[in-house]
Amino acid sequence: MKRPSKAILIILSFTLLVASCSRKKDKFINRNVHAVTTEFNTLYNGYIALEEGRQSLIDGYTDDYWDVLPIERMQIFDEVVLPGQSKNESFTKAEEKAVKAIQKHSMNIDGKEKNPQMDEAYLLLGKSRYFDQRFIPALEAFNYILYKYPASDKINQAKVWREKTNIRLDNDDLAIVNLKRLLFQEDLEGQDLADATSMLAQAFLNTKYIDSAITQLEIASNATKSNDERGRYRFIQGQLYNKLGKKDSANMVFDKVIELNRKTPRIYMISAHIEKIKNFDYENGNKLEITELLTELEENRENRPFLDKIYHQIASYNLNNGSDTLATIYYNKSLRTNSRDKKLKARNYEILGNMNFDKSLYKDAGAYYDSTMANLVLNSKPYRVIKRKRDNLEDVIHYEGIAKVNDSVLRLVNLSEADRVSYFESLIEKLKIKAEEEEEKRKREEAAKRNSGLATVNNQIGSKKSQGGVNQEAIFYFYNPTTVAFGKNEFVKVWGDRVLEDDWRWSSKVNSGVIGSDVNDNPLVTASEEELYDPQFYISKIPTEAKEIDSISKERNYAYYQLGLIYKEKFREYELAKSKFQDLLKSNPEERFILPSKYNLYKIYEALGESDEATIAKNEIIDKYPNSRYATILSNPEQASDRDENSPESLYEALYVKHENQEYAEVISKCEEYINLFDGDAIVPKFELLKATAIGRLHGYEAYSKAINYVGVTYANTEEGIQAQNIEANILSKLTNKDFILDEDITTDYKIFYKFENPDMEELQGFKKTLDEVLENIKYYDLKSSIDVYNSNTVLVVVHDLKNAEVAKAFDQLIEEEDEQKIKEPYFAIASANYQIVQIHKNLDAYLNKDNH
Repeated sequence: MKRPSKAILIILSFTLLVASCSRKKDKFINRNVHAVTTEFNTLYNGYIALEEGRQSLIDGYTDDYWDVLPIERMQIFDEVVLPGQSKNESFTKAEEKAVKAIQKHSMNIDGKEKNPQMDEAYLLLGKSRYFDQRFIPALEAFNYILYKYPASDKINQAKVWREKTNIRLDNDDLAIVNLKRLLFQEDLEGQDLADATSMLAQAFLNTKYIDSAITQLEIASNATKSNDERGRYRFIQGQLYNKLGKKDSANMVFDKVIELNRKTPRIYMISAHIEKIKNFDYENGNKLEITELLTELEENRENRPFLDKIYHQIASYNLNNGSDTLATIYYNKSLRTNSRDKKLKARNYEILGNMNFDKSLYKDAGAYYDSTMANLVLNSKPYRVIKRKRDNLEDVIHYEGIAKVNDSVLRLVNLSEADRVSYFESLIEKLKIKAEEEEEKRKREEAAKRNSGLATVNNQIGSKKSQGGVNQEAIFYFYNPTTVAFGKNEFVKVWGDRVLEDDWRWSSKVNSGVIGSDVNDNPLVTASEEELYDPQFYISKIPTEAKEIDSISKERNYAYYQLGLIYKEKFREYELAKSKFQDLLKSNPEERFILPSKYNLYKIYEALGESDEATIAKNEIIDKYPNSRYATILSNPEQASDRDENSPESLYEALYVKHENQEYAEVISKCEEYINLFDGDAIVPKFELLKATAIGRLHGYEAYSKAINYVGVTYANTEEGIQAQNIEANILSKLTNKDFILDEDITTDYKIFYKFENPDMEELQGFKKTLDEVLENIKYYDLKSSIDVYNSNTVLVVVHDLKNAEVAKAFDQLIEEEDEQKIKEPYFAIASANYQIVQIHKNLDAYLNKDNH
């Protein structure tokens, strides 16, 4: 009886189980089987996958503490996600579980859902899509809950998540309205209240209502069950108070973050300390207390991951406190931590650059600005600001380098033989000490490498022995990468860079490469050890020819003049500018530098309030150079100005008008005259570029190319030099073609021209006037004429706007009978495209020698 009873029981249970699997029957057992299976199987695994994906988002997100933090840590990507694609497999898995729960366990009977877990399934579906950054599908899932399950216990969560999605879709105003309604209509508590108010705060932040955001964050901080969130919300509150300038309120909130200590991520506590220190009152605050706090933060072992930020703040404190040396030390310490915060690195480099700039160490400042740009987003606003600073330093670095080197050479030239020997003997002693130090260092490094190599081999031997015997490959030299690398380095040190070939030991087999070029350029590299430690070797390199010394002196003086102008005009560093001009005048400069330098000194004395020196400089200019434009300006300040007819600017404008009038030969001649006259003035590159353009118009492509190249190279750091470089790189390459286009390939836009050799300009103007009268009488065509200079000897009178080749070649047939006798000169037809080639390459003869002419 027992066996049949057991079998019947098994069959009955199986029948009940099968019956309960039906989603079409609204029975107690059906509802509960599907609900339990949904909750503890499908949704459980789905939420595990969702949490894994969410945690990976948090771990992969880097907060920017230089700006107000977002409420939620999630990196938004710009790329579009196509249907079926996903950024994170965990969210894909979570979505699949949600879909599976809906498809297999939904009990939609008579329009009503009987499985109480379906709202949870749709919530999981929306969250997985939200974190996968597919916000429109996520919004659909949340809206479905609100539409289909209005009595759900998850309805408030769904509403909050819907508004989170609206915020991500930039529907901030809509989110504010809906969240305010939710908070007004529902008595939210706990985490639901925290989520709603924190998202409302984010919407207020996005719409710039900072006060309202602070209020909501206060509610969220008190309501949340997560200390992680509480620390974040409090810290954001402090940032917002700082943004409003309420430092006391900000410090109170930061204190609350610090009190959380280990309950919240340590980065919030460290950042709160740093923000409080930034708010320190340097006039009335307790500096000893701040110093002790900074020391404690620095020495606490738990803070090691944040030393980059701590060192930076210590440096900033010392800088504000007037301790520049300590500040420099700690900024460099911050940089040596290999921080991943590129903004922090950029700020460290920028501040160090500014400190060197303020000390007039422009070369060092330029190097720091280069490093700053390397850590900024290319072409961002901060990048462009630093690049502008760096570009302004280019000329200073260049001319300071020339002045320094040439000053050193000239100083050696002026030393007596005994002083030279003494100088170089002192230098050689320093070289010997340095060489000994480098040799000791090299020996230590070699010993360390050898020991490292042996240790590696021994470790490998030991590991092989532990496996039951010695593997001979473990102790073979070439199977150990450390010893191989060491051997390669030793070979290069002893033998140099040599090609693998026969007779490789011969000295002639040394591979030159880049090093060879350095050897040729620098005679000290090729010097023997005996020569390097012989004072006479160095003395022999000092220039002795008067012409060479004079050239070095002139180059140095030009650098002094340029530096004086740059310090005065660009940086308003009047003391530096004054010293450069004064040094220039003491250095027996060329005549062309004397008067401009004295005038610039007069302006500098005025700017510095040194009225006595300004009066002396003014009187000297008026007495010694009465006919100069500077004397005119100083003698009659009420009548004269920098824009008088003899000023460089006025002369340039007058010359530009001549260029527009095609007086190219005179433009070239005058440009050369003014370039010499105003040599060293900032307007010289303008004359050079105008001259290059006139040369191109008069002499053609080849001459223009050379002239533009000269401007680009000689004035590389000026606006005109950069413009010339752009022309050379992007325009000249498009003008190289000098082959004419066949007439049958051109159907529209022709010209005709009359050629005149060495014409009298009055007669030429008379011819053009007559031609214009004739053109006015031609019916159906609106034709215009112009006088175009071709070269120094040839001028062309050109008729424009002829529609095609046939009309151009039959031009004489268009002229009325009474006008035929007025124009007796022969004419030539040409396509506009070919006319452009003729003017660019000055190959008119080649065109006229074509078969059709």
